[in-house]
Amino acid sequence: MLIGYMRISKADGSQTLGLQRDALLTAGVEPGYLYEDQASGKRDNRSGLEACLKALRQGHTLVAWKLDRLGRDLRYLVNLVDDLTRREVGLKILAGQGAQLDTTTANGRLVFGIFAALAEFEHALIVERTQAGLASARARGRNCKGRSKFRPLHRHRMQTSEHR
Repeated sequence: MLIGYMRISKADGSQTLGLQRDALLTAGVEPGYLYEDQASGKRDNRSGLEACLKALRQGHTLVAWKLDRLGRDLRYLVNLVDDLTRREVGLKILAGQGAQLDTTTANGRLVFGIFAALAEFEHALIVERTQAGLASARARGRNCKGRSKFRPLHRHRMQTSEHR
């Protein structure tokens, strides 16, 4: 069974779901199995996507027009596909220059494996840069054991503003 998800970022009327809806229906998604959101792709709490993911069962395929409709963060997308794979749910992306994807095929799994490797590489680079920055700060005499010394001040500010 195909389950479709579509998203637009703005609810002010400047964007519509028409193009995505037409593509999903043409791909074979039944109208009753379409889920939608009007929210930024950077937001993790999208009620339409949450409902869509809950509706997916083993053997189903999640269909989206473009990969960025599911989310904009590569790590989020990799985790999403990993979750779908563990649940034995496929993912099919219909459009996007060079970004068509179908994890129900060997080629699609290979391409997404490359995406996952890139996300892991990106994470490793971020960790290396952070550690290098902390080491540099320590070498200059700064104490970088953690943010705990900032938390009481932050909590104090929050409590102060709540009591006003």
